[in-house]
Amino acid sequence: MMMIREAYLDMLRGSKNRQIIKVVTGIRRCGKSTVLEMFQDELKKEGVTDEQIISVNFEDPDYDDLKTYKALYDYINSKLQPDKMNYVFLDEIGLVEEWQKCVDGLFIKKNCDVYITGSNRYMLSSELATLLSGRYIEIEMLPLSFREYISYVGNDDLPKKYRTYLENSSFPYLVDVSDRKQIRAYLDGLYHTVLLNDVVARKKIANAAILKSVTKFMFDNIANITSMNNITETLNANGRKISLPTVETYIEALCECFLLYRIGRYDIKGKQHLKTGDKYYLADVGLRTYLLGRNSIDTSKALENVVYLELLRRGYEVFIGKIDEYEVDFIAIGDRGTEYYQVSVTTRDEKTLERELRPLNGISDHNHKVLLTLDEDPLTSYNGIEKINALEWLLEP
Repeated sequence: MMMIREAYLDMLRGSKNRQIIKVVTGIRRCGKSTVLEMFQDELKKEGVTDEQIISVNFEDPDYDDLKTYKALYDYINSKLQPDKMNYVFLDEIGLVEEWQKCVDGLFIKKNCDVYITGSNRYMLSSELATLLSGRYIEIEMLPLSFREYISYVGNDDLPKKYRTYLENSSFPYLVDVSDRKQIRAYLDGLYHTVLLNDVVARKKIANAAILKSVTKFMFDNIANITSMNNITETLNANGRKISLPTVETYIEALCECFLLYRIGRYDIKGKQHLKTGDKYYLADVGLRTYLLGRNSIDTSKALENVVYLELLRRGYEVFIGKIDEYEVDFIAIGDRGTEYYQVSVTTRDEKTLERELRPLNGISDHNHKVLLTLDEDPLTSYNGIEKINALEWLLEP
């Protein structure tokens, strides 16, 4: 059974037939191609003919002769149906030389509705910004949310399903796979494809072993405040000779391919962004389990990572909060204003509860404040701070 990614399909439906380029981005294998295929099926059900749909996946060797913008433009132009709307889908467009010139040429045609995908944030943002500024919208995809996962596997025994979600990964292909060897083989292939194709080849990195050391360090330190100097010093102390600029380049590349997400800090009282103390989160916690081993699962870090990705899915701009000497896990700014989130596996211990509430109690404004835990307790409020079961929160529509 194919999983319907309704949230992303809705975004495509809402922009259909508008003269704006639809750019679907995200880490490899998160489901970009599948969502476009689903959307094409919907178009056909609405009466769009096969001839009106032009779809090219540039990872398919059948299209190797279309890897220049002019060859691609001529190919598509020859297939356009006159006096009808044509729907053009270009998957992994970054593999085409000067691709933006082709897309710009299609954009100016009144009977072309253009959809493109890519797995590299920098390639898309920089080239779209220079030539296609103001002519596109970006739909950033992530692997399966916990809600999407549960909608497929059923909502019985949520704690067990959550553990499986963390261990087996949230990539759509693996939702039906339970064999540990198959899961590991799939994640191994994905991990090395991202590193070798999206980082090593593009950045022309000569020493892939050092890159893997940096990546392993970052996977091990998700949800920790991380500085480039600290990473450099740690790797050098462990015999991995690397310079600070190289570390910065590698981590930037890991973020550009959607493997890592960087989150900055914000001083709530001072109302200013801070230049130091960033944190990093992973696109998928299962990749951390794959790289570091099953014994590496840190339930606290994992929960924080899952909550962060869910806030992104819900359209929030997210920061780490600083209030005096304390830290608020997430400041989430969205259409409904600002919300504050503290995340803890459990607060059954009174001292832990006090520690987690302290930063939120230090915030003087009246914005929504939430404490998310895995405790299976009724909804509770502490001085206006709601304590909510995280799994129930993750399942909210």
